[in-house]
This record gives sequence, C-alpha cells and structure tokens, in this order.
Amino acid sequence: MATASLGAELRTDTGKGVARKLRAAGRVPGIVYGHAREAQALSVNARELDRLLGTIAAGSTVVDLALGNATTKTLIREIQRHPFKKVVLHIDFQELVAGEKVTVDVPLVFVGVPEGVRLSGALLEQIMHSISIYADPTAIPNHIDVDVSHLAMGHSLHVRDLVLPAGVEVLSDEDATMCAVIAPRAAIEAAAEGEAAAEPELITKGKADEEAK
Repeated sequence: MATASLGAELRTDTGKGVARKLRAAGRVPGIVYGHAREAQALSVNARELDRLLGTIAAGSTVVDLALGNATTKTLIREIQRHPFKKVVLHIDFQELVAGEKVTVDVPLVFVGVPEGVRLSGALLEQIMHSISIYADPTAIPNHIDVDVSHLAMGHSLHVRDLVLPAGVEVLSDEDATMCAVIAPRAAIEAAAEGEAAAEPELITKGKADEEAK
C-alpha cells in the first residue's frame, strides 16, 4: 500500500465566490466525506497538491490528510481541473475506515520484454493501463505487475491471468485483454499488399460480346 501526506484546513464558507478567493490566494477548495462523517469543506495548498499529484497514483494512494490536530486516511476520489489550464479547481477526499472495503483503480505495470519482441521483432500493445479492484484500505496495492516476458507474437494476456495480492478482488471483466504481442505495422501492410497482388485478375465480358455469339 502506497501512502502520502497532505495538510488541509477546514472551512465554513462555501460557494463560487469563496472558491474564487481561495484559488486567488493559492489554495484549492475541496471536501472530505466518508461513511462515518458528513461532508466537510476544506482547502489545500495548491503548490503542495501539485507536487503530490506529480508523484503518486492519485486514485490508489492512501493520503494521510492532516486536518487541524487530527489526521485521517483518505483516497482522492475526484479532481476537477480547468478545461485548458493546468490548474486544479476542486478536489474530493473519501475517508477510509479499517475493515471497510473500497473500490479503486490500480495501475498495471508491464514487466519484461516479450519473447515475440526479442525474437520476432514484434510489438507489445498495451490495451489496459489499470484495473478496478475491491479491497480493504490496508491491502490496496500501489500497482500490479504484469509479467510479459514469456509472450510470443500473436499471444495476449487477459485480466484472468493476473496474480493478485491476498484480499484483493477484481471487478474488471476477467475476459478483457490487457496486452497483446502483435506484428509490426510494416509487416501487416506488406502481407496485405502481397495478398492483393496474388489475387487473380477478374475478366468480364461485356454485354455486346455476349450478344455477338
């Protein structure tokens, strides 16, 4: 389980005007909510948040959120960003409770060089980059390794092939393809051109020829 920490300040004022003032002061408005608590408005330092988001997998890293004299374990559940500026407009945290399982998306990390790449010049196509799991907060993995070193050209791996840590349940479709070793595009195009060239010429006779018989 990966963890990180971030300071936050509770706030009582809400609304668009308050949010604009917070952003102008270098802070990001947000909320924290959970099964055992009502949603509470807060704000975090924009620069500290940017640094944090640049170093973690936001959806699967447990964030120790410091609120006054207390610290609570949370997951980042939603990040609202400006449509074209690199600015976070709002952030939601979910409080975690030990023993209460949560649904999270965990990144997939493909490990090794496929046999088909090494020996046949094939390409590894990464189709999925994360999977959805259901787990206790203490059992959330930072990522899941996928060993692709044994894959020959034309072979693939599916979600059902994953080796998962104890206590982790997969919610993604087990038949979904995570990755495949495919022939290079140039080879596919060359094969297609060869098939086209090998097709026999179709000779047709016009209506006038038929009538002349």
